This record gives sequence, C-alpha cells and structure tokens, in this order.
Amino acid sequence: MKSQNLLRKSITIALFTGASIMSVNALAQNDAKLSYKTEKITDTIYMLSGEGGFTGGNVGLSVGSDGVAMIDNGLSSTIDILKAEIAEITEQPIDYLINTHIHGDHIGNNHIFGKDGARIVSHENLRASLIKDEKNGGPASFPVLTFNDQMTIHLNGDAAQIIHFDHAHTDGDAVVYFKNDNVLHTGDIMFNKVFPFIDGNNGGSVDGVIRALEGIAAMINDQTKVIPGHGPLANKADVLRTLAMVKDAKSLVGKMVAAGKSNSEVLKANPLAVYESYSWGFITTEKMTEQVLTGFAK
Repeated sequence: MKSQNLLRKSITIALFTGASIMSVNALAQNDAKLSYKTEKITDTIYMLSGEGGFTGGNVGLSVGSDGVAMIDNGLSSTIDILKAEIAEITEQPIDYLINTHIHGDHIGNNHIFGKDGARIVSHENLRASLIKDEKNGGPASFPVLTFNDQMTIHLNGDAAQIIHFDHAHTDGDAVVYFKNDNVLHTGDIMFNKVFPFIDGNNGGSVDGVIRALEGIAAMINDQTKVIPGHGPLANKADVLRTLAMVKDAKSLVGKMVAAGKSNSEVLKANPLAVYESYSWGFITTEKMTEQVLTGFAK
C-alpha cells in the first residue's frame, strides 16, 4: 500500500507539459532522497524506477556484448542520478535510446543522450511533434530512426520488437518487446494499479488504450515480465486486470450516456466509484469519467 500511495503522490503532476514539468524539476532538485532503484529482470534486461519522489517513467535497459539499448530516460532534472545508476550496471555508452511517447517525464533527457551519441528511435509522429515544439531540447533530442508500424533492433541475443499502437495514450505510442527474454515495456499505455492518463490533446483515446491493451495481452504469456510506464513490475494478469477496468469504465459511463444523461449528471453520479482504489492525485474517478466521456463526444 505504501508503494502505491507513493506512486499516486509522485505522478500527480502527470500533465507533463509547460509549468508542470518546471515544477516537478524543482521538486526533484530539492529532494535529497531522490534516487533510482534497479531491478534485474533477466541476464540482460533491467528496470530502473524512481524512489523518494518523482523521477519520471520507468526506464528499461538491455545490456550485453552488442551494446546498450535504453527505453525512455526520465525527467531532465534527474540526469545525474540516472547516469549514476546506469554506471552501476554498465560502463558502456547508450547505443540506442527508444522513446515510447512524447511526454517529458519519459524523454526529458533525449538531448543529453543524443549529444552523447545515442541513436534515438521513435514513432514518426513523436519526431514530428518534437520538431514542432521548441522546448524539447532542439535537434539533439530528435529521433534519428523512425518507423510507422514497427521495427526491430537485434542485439544482445534478442530481437527488440518496437510496435506502434495508434491513438492510445498518445498518437505516437510504442511498446518494446524483447521476444527471447520475454520482457515487454508498455510506455504509458499501461499505468499499473492506477487509472491511466489518456492524453487527448496529443491524440490519445480510451478506445485506443483498450485496443492497445488487447494487443499487448495477445503478444505475451503468463511468464512475461511487463515494465509499465508507471508503477511496479507487472505481468499478464496485471495487463488483463487493467484492460478489464478500462473496458468496464467505458461500459459504466456508456450506459448513462445511452440513457440520455448529460455530462454533469454522469459526473455527479460518479459511476466509477467502484474503482476508487485506482484513483490518484491527477486521475481521480471524476477525471477518469471525464476521459471516458470524451470518447462519447463525437
């Protein structure tokens, strides 16, 4: 329960844009206890997650004789502790940096690793969005390898399959599946044990999240280790539980919409009260209901 409360508190600022990122950076810089924790998942795959405060999304690392691939890279304010934690695992440079989506708590250090020589990989929509936004670190932060549907990086005895899911958390989401190691990083398509943030301003949608979670569930098995965008290491049962919650949330809200209830009436009725345990600072039952209602406003 303590770890889940910390998760709720630490990602309260999940709007991830403008002043929100600035305020989180300030908090991170002033928090002496802020650190990363490393969890070794297989002989070559690691998960790095924040402790003591908000460092950003979960980071994945593939380390071996072929080099190092990193998935996401946290907030810009945490670069020193991130690099220090990576140095405890390997002295090798980052060869490939895979971006799962546009938000600054996942790609806040693109410009640093880009300048260091990492080849940044993303969906083409993410690169286009970065080019439009002058606040994202300039050309050094831009992906140099992009894809439309999927691509594969072969390294460290595995095939890292990078797969796009359309209009889920955003319009540029990618999951990364290390097939031989049976480890999958979901980016923010999955928030483990709490309501998801669905960024409609960047092309996200409830239906897209449902399709993506269904696609992820179809790719993996009961032994798969799942690194979520936020929250503790997960498995297929966690993916299915999250999927069932989102689908049921859509159904509960949809029944009220079909009955002719206005948005304000739906919000007042709080149809997602049954999922109160999934609430956290930014996505409460009310905010989750609003996200679902957006999908019906067509």
